[in-house]
Amino acid sequence: MNEHVKKDIIKGVDLSVNICGVNLRNPVITASGTCGCGEEYAPWYSAAELGAISVKAVTLEPREGNEVPRICETPSGILNAIGLQNKGVRHFVEHDLPRLKSEGAVVIVNLAGRQVSDYAETASIIDGTDADMIELNISCPNVHKGGMAFGTDKNMAAELVSEIRRCTSKPLIVKLTPNVTDITEIALAVETAGADAISLINTLLGMRIDIRTRRPMLANITGGLSGPAVFPVALRMVWQVKNKVKIPVIGMGGISTGEDAVEMMLAGADAIMVGTAMFADPLAPIRIRDGIADYCAINGLPAARELTGGVIIG
Repeated sequence: MNEHVKKDIIKGVDLSVNICGVNLRNPVITASGTCGCGEEYAPWYSAAELGAISVKAVTLEPREGNEVPRICETPSGILNAIGLQNKGVRHFVEHDLPRLKSEGAVVIVNLAGRQVSDYAETASIIDGTDADMIELNISCPNVHKGGMAFGTDKNMAAELVSEIRRCTSKPLIVKLTPNVTDITEIALAVETAGADAISLINTLLGMRIDIRTRRPMLANITGGLSGPAVFPVALRMVWQVKNKVKIPVIGMGGISTGEDAVEMMLAGADAIMVGTAMFADPLAPIRIRDGIADYCAINGLPAARELTGGVIIG
C-alpha cells in the first residue's frame, strides 16, 4: 500500500475507498491505455491526485502495435486497435514505475500477453516491485486457442487467473471483456479462480467503413469501441456482476461526468475508471472526482463509498 496516499475530503465528503486492502484517496482511476504512464497529463495534475493510475498495458517483451490507421472517431465514442504498443515490462519497471511511485501515486499495472506463460512471467516480474496492484487484461487472444480471447471462455479465463494467482501475492484485478453472452459467468469463474476484484467493461468490438474508399477505417479492420456510446451497456453489466460476486467491482465504460460516475457507483461499482473522456478533456478525472463530491454533499452523504450499490429497484 502506498504510504503517501491520503484520503480526499472535498466539500466535507470523504472520497476515500478501499480496494483489496489498498486505500485510494478517491474512487477515480485512469483506465488502462488512455493515460500512458501519466507523463502526458503531468502538466495538468499529478497522478497522486487520483485514486490510482492503471497504466497502459505492459507485456513481457516490447510491442510496436498494429499498423496505422488504428484509431477513428464514431458517434459518441472512438474505435481503436492500437495493438498493445509498449516498451515491455522491464522498461516499465526500470523507468516508469519509480517515477510514479516517487510522485506518491497508487499504481495498478495492467498485464497482457499472448499465452499463459507470457502473463505468468510478466506477473512474476511485477510481483518483485512496489506496484500496488495488478490488473489482468483477459481480452487478449490466446495464440494456443486459435486467437480466441481468454476472457470469452470461462474455463480459459479461470485457468489464466489461477496461474497468475500463483505468481503474485499482489491484489489481482481481472478486467472483463463485454464481448460475451453472459458476463456474470466469466465474473464468477475468475472470482473462484482467485481474483481479488473485477474491473469492467473493456471495449466493445466494432467496425467503421469509409464510404469514399469503401475500405475499413482501421488497418486492423475491427477495433474496440469506447466512449459515452457504451455507457448504458457498461452500467448494465456492472449491475449484473455486482449482484453475483462478493469481491470489489471497478466500473468503467463511457464515464464522462461526475453524474456518470455516481450512476456507475449506484449500480454497484466500488470505484470507477475514466478513459476516453480524457482525450477530449485532460482534466476529466479531476472534474469527475469533484462531481462525485458535489453529489454527495448535496444529498447529505458523508462518504462517497455509501453510493456503492445504492440503486433502488422496485
